[in-house]
Amino acid sequence: MRKLIISAVVGGLIIFGSLYFAGLIAGSKDSRRPRPQKVVKTVFVDTVKNGVVPIVVPANGNLRAKRRVELFSEVQGVFRSGSKLFRTGQEYNQGQTLIRIDASEYYASVQSAKSNLYNLLTSIMPDLRLDYPEIYPKWQTYLNGFDLNNVTPKLPEMTSEKEKFFISGRGIISNYYNVKNLEQRLSKYTISAPFKGVLTDALVTEGTLIRAGQKLGEYINVGVYELEVSISKTYGDFLKVGKQVALSNLDKSEKYMGKVTRVNGRVDQNSQTITVFIEVSGEDLKEGQYLEANLEAREESNAIEIDRSLLMENNQVFVVRDSILDLIDVSPVYFSDKTVVLKDVPDSEVIVTKALTGAYAGMLVRVFDGNKTKKSKS
Repeated sequence: MRKLIISAVVGGLIIFGSLYFAGLIAGSKDSRRPRPQKVVKTVFVDTVKNGVVPIVVPANGNLRAKRRVELFSEVQGVFRSGSKLFRTGQEYNQGQTLIRIDASEYYASVQSAKSNLYNLLTSIMPDLRLDYPEIYPKWQTYLNGFDLNNVTPKLPEMTSEKEKFFISGRGIISNYYNVKNLEQRLSKYTISAPFKGVLTDALVTEGTLIRAGQKLGEYINVGVYELEVSISKTYGDFLKVGKQVALSNLDKSEKYMGKVTRVNGRVDQNSQTITVFIEVSGEDLKEGQYLEANLEAREESNAIEIDRSLLMENNQVFVVRDSILDLIDVSPVYFSDKTVVLKDVPDSEVIVTKALTGAYAGMLVRVFDGNKTKKSKS
């Protein structure tokens, strides 16, 4: 009985202690929520000052040599070696032989035709001396200057009808033009450099049998190139021949100055663009090099240029008035990759220059003071 009473007393004390400590823990909780601190965001601003903004149209393309020649063969024969190997990258001076095709067989036929013409001229000289003594001296002079190893000289000028009938009746004129035709074709067995340049493509090698109409390679003049770019037809009327254009390579490490030399008069039906050709010179430039161009299409007066991220979808921008954000309507006139040109922005308006996350009209902000920051750092 005594043990039962002691157990009941101990159990009651444990229950009482548990309830007491539970009450202490419950009472220690603070049911009041702390007031959120009001955060005022800092914005970067600038004072609007309208002026003249040049509309710069970006474009890009690959360089092509302004003077280039695709080499084709008009005759057939074996490609013979010359003073320089016909290889890609080989440089030639103007008039230097690029390709020499074996013409020994054809050369023999040309000499045979020239010999026949010479024999005809020799055969008429006695008749000229007897019947036409007044024209005999000039034909004798022509015959004396006739050399089978040189180009056939031009026939003497025939001044009378009797002379024309006599010379033509003996077949001299037809034989002369037959020889000139053969000589002209003989010259096609040798292809010379039309200007100083470099061979950019070589499709044949020495010893190759070349056929008529076969492409042999490409030859360009280095130093002067053209950049072909396509721009919107909206700015086609503002681009004139002779306009200066700023050019740069892909990583912006090199700058060049080009000039508009040609503007295509036709608009591409698919892309609605106009092709513009820009001439640029430089010793370090290469054909096929990629360049970017900035063409000044026109100038927009009474306008400003800002970052595209600052323009809202409904053509509005944020301004600051008495530390409060507000929205004003603007008129965008030109969009580039990163900027937009705006009109109808009042002068002296304080406009936000960096995008602010969560911004809304009526939001309390603090204007960033650059001078104050510099003083605190110093």
